[in-house]
Amino acid sequence: MKKAAVLFLAFSCCLCNAQVNENNDKVDQCSGSTGCFDTCSLNCVTQSLGALGKTVANMAEKVTHLETKLQKAENDVLELRSTPQVAFSAALRDSGSGNIGPFSTATPLKYMRVFSNTGNSYNPSTGIFTATVKGMYFFRFSMFNNLNPVANSVTSLMKNGVRLTSVWDTSGSDGNDMGSNAVVIALEVGDNVYVELLTNRVVYDDGMNYNTFSGFLLFTT
Repeated sequence: MKKAAVLFLAFSCCLCNAQVNENNDKVDQCSGSTGCFDTCSLNCVTQSLGALGKTVANMAEKVTHLETKLQKAENDVLELRSTPQVAFSAALRDSGSGNIGPFSTATPLKYMRVFSNTGNSYNPSTGIFTATVKGMYFFRFSMFNNLNPVANSVTSLMKNGVRLTSVWDTSGSDGNDMGSNAVVIALEVGDNVYVELLTNRVVYDDGMNYNTFSGFLLFTT
């Protein structure tokens, strides 16, 4: 910056000196910055310094703007890092194959094969997700049966005992059926979400992991 200022001032002085010599019908070359300073008028120096001051002021304004943008970016990164991370995904069977159910009462399905459980909000022992952060969440579940002997499957996504959405399949002529459903819901801390197998219904699963239950936090509220 200092070198640029000196060169700018020197160049301005040389131009001023050349103009003075032209008016006096004399041709003179600027032999260097020292000679230019010796011959420049006070008015020329003042004008050069004024122009240089404006340039520096503009550069300072741009630097301030960049610093503001950088600070905002840093704040955004810190905010993202501080946002709680909640996500899970699990399949119904950890091993083996066959029907699960029927049960004499509506029963939460226990998805035992956990693929991920960031935040540890899902409990594979109960099949229940418990919110530890207030916010908007996405949940998805799938259901599969194999018509052995006759399909009779109904599952529902539940929130605190209240049915949100369901997937069902009853008797048919095809070999198997599969469906899925999903919701975006607001949860308070302590709210429970789980997939319920309705009374006297069954689902089938094996190592292919047809039945899954997944969810994650979209954003806090």
